[in-house]
Amino acid sequence: MSGANRHYVLAAGGTGGHMLPAFALANELERRGHHVALITDERGANIPGKPDFLPAHIMPVGRFGKNPIRWLGGAAKVMEGRKMALRLFENFEPSAVVGFGGYPTLPALLAARSAKVPSVIHEQNAVLGRVNRLLAPRVNAIGTAYPQVARMKAKWLDKTYLVGNPVRAEVLALRDEPFPTFSEDSLLKVLVTGGSQGASILAQVVPDGLAMLPPALRQRLQVTQQCRPEDVGAVRERYRNHDIPAELATYFENMAERLADTHLFIGRAGASTIAELTAVGRPAILVPLPIATDDHQAANTREVVEAGGARMIRQSSFTPKELARQIQVLSQRSGTLGNAAHKAWNCGRPDAVKDLADLVESFGGAEMMDVIRVGKNNARGASQGVAVGQGAARDAAEERVS
Repeated sequence: MSGANRHYVLAAGGTGGHMLPAFALANELERRGHHVALITDERGANIPGKPDFLPAHIMPVGRFGKNPIRWLGGAAKVMEGRKMALRLFENFEPSAVVGFGGYPTLPALLAARSAKVPSVIHEQNAVLGRVNRLLAPRVNAIGTAYPQVARMKAKWLDKTYLVGNPVRAEVLALRDEPFPTFSEDSLLKVLVTGGSQGASILAQVVPDGLAMLPPALRQRLQVTQQCRPEDVGAVRERYRNHDIPAELATYFENMAERLADTHLFIGRAGASTIAELTAVGRPAILVPLPIATDDHQAANTREVVEAGGARMIRQSSFTPKELARQIQVLSQRSGTLGNAAHKAWNCGRPDAVKDLADLVESFGGAEMMDVIRVGKNNARGASQGVAVGQGAARDAAEERVS
């Protein structure tokens, strides 16, 4: 607890990548005795995982896109949402407003500026998102998930803090559990997901890639794969033809349990996925979504790939043959996967939600604890992103206890 309870408003767009960190922060602030409200859109209100105590206020979404004809209507929606947010602030009296990206963030934080309420934005990806770039000059603080963030201007660095990306409590609880035993005789348990909607490229490539593994390894496979509804039948038939046991579903409720048993992850490189893999310490073969804005999924892989905890394959090069080759490299010796898991684990930021809550609480009377400050002198330039100073990185060289 940090003193008297206060009120905070969180604003997030309608995707799991934006909403899940917001839900995690809401739970932490509520645990500390504060009152929290959420501003979002219709999609966000329906994302699974919203805490029961968290009221959701649905705001109009002003989307702009590439067509200038739509900009006028988008601006009108933003102004309408701003007025609604101002009315909420009059009644709720927040100590700060926190934005997690997505279009609903824009009217909420513009209203905060008008009402002279302190504001914070959190960037989950390794590239500063479009809405967060618009808001960055106007907010009091910026929390980042990565030590380097592209599209971050040097003049914003004095108010930028490395906090990490909050993950679900049930996933974080696995952090101190050992990596599942893998030997020359044990099963190789593979988890395949493509984000909240699945990915057809994984359905097309992964079964055939696994089938190209040497028989001694192929016979030890145990696969769990998320698929799009339209792909499930074809994927099941492929695995049946290859005589590879596989459990398929369009959605897995108990993802934390699946992750706990996993030796190797194959999938997209969304911010929440990377945060969970590094929190738990699981080696991965990552296939960034090629149409992601600013190629941010590829940027998300940089830290863990450079550390040796994952391998990245561009979708254009993601063939069954290449996948089989990468799996063989990772599993050819019993210690290789465990070593990669350790390196992924060292990239995790398990205190992300606490550090973000400390940053948010600092706008309301509480002193910040040990949130990592990104200093201006450590900038690599706006195009390369920001870098954390060596002296400020709390436990940056933390070693895993075997």
